[in-house]
Amino acid sequence: MKNHLTSPNGTPASRLAFGTMQFGGAADATASRDMFDACRAKGITHFDTAHLYTGGASEKLLGEMIADQRDDLIIATKVAYAGGAGRDNILSSFEVSRQRLNLDMVDVLYLHRFDPDTDLNESFETLAQIKAKGHIRYVGVSNFAAWQVMKAIAVAARFDLRVDILQPMYSLVKRQAEVEILPMCADQGVACAPYSPLGGGLLTGKYASGGSGRLSEDERYATRYGQDWMHSAAEDLGRIAAAEGMHPATLAVAWAAAHPMGPTPIISARSTTQLAPSLAAIDTKLTPDLYNRMRALTPTPPPATDRIEEQQA
Repeated sequence: MKNHLTSPNGTPASRLAFGTMQFGGAADATASRDMFDACRAKGITHFDTAHLYTGGASEKLLGEMIADQRDDLIIATKVAYAGGAGRDNILSSFEVSRQRLNLDMVDVLYLHRFDPDTDLNESFETLAQIKAKGHIRYVGVSNFAAWQVMKAIAVAARFDLRVDILQPMYSLVKRQAEVEILPMCADQGVACAPYSPLGGGLLTGKYASGGSGRLSEDERYATRYGQDWMHSAAEDLGRIAAAEGMHPATLAVAWAAAHPMGPTPIISARSTTQLAPSLAAIDTKLTPDLYNRMRALTPTPPPATDRIEEQQA
């Protein structure tokens, strides 16, 4: 069962989404607008932001851009990355986000990460109240493990609510989602919008050629993608891309989108030049052979059960 998100006027979600994490930060207002326009020209209808991105500049800039086409678009934001997922923090953060976006109603509101210190009943009762007021259409969770999502689904049902969409990390070098998250989404009818399909830029090939970016500027990303096999896989992907006459970023995004569950990868960039190869993936369909050759570049995560003999049967 698949869960298909639509815009307020019924426009379906695009195959890719665009993440505005760089708006107002690494991308100034002009660069941000240029990327938004490039996405719209390619048919992207799903735009993602968050309360914490660039101190609120991301939401403000996105709000300005969508004003004349709002009903054609799916606008998602996230709250409770900091300050916990309690009622007061959700309500106050979301109200600020609505003001920045200049929207009475936001399509998707995510809990940005799992909060072990707050009862999920409180979180989802608050989300149910927000939805009842007509201020959101869909509820999402981000960075939740599969068991946390299933717990959220059970709790949400108590308030006549459902978890509509999940935002996990997923790329050719981060495949843990294949074990439980993507199968769970398929089984439960939860849409999936994975972030970082380029592995923090690793899969673009720029680091192999001495380029700079998040992996060289941010210690968290350097640690996240610091294993040698990940860098070897990126180099191998570059060779496959060269043989196919394509950019490695295009292949990486298309690969993340090609999982049978049907995820909607979130692409992002600092400029239209950087964005172009990822955006090209919206028109790229991988053959089964190419998909499997890419898949073989990185280790397949072990199954969720230790009864591996049953997995091989």
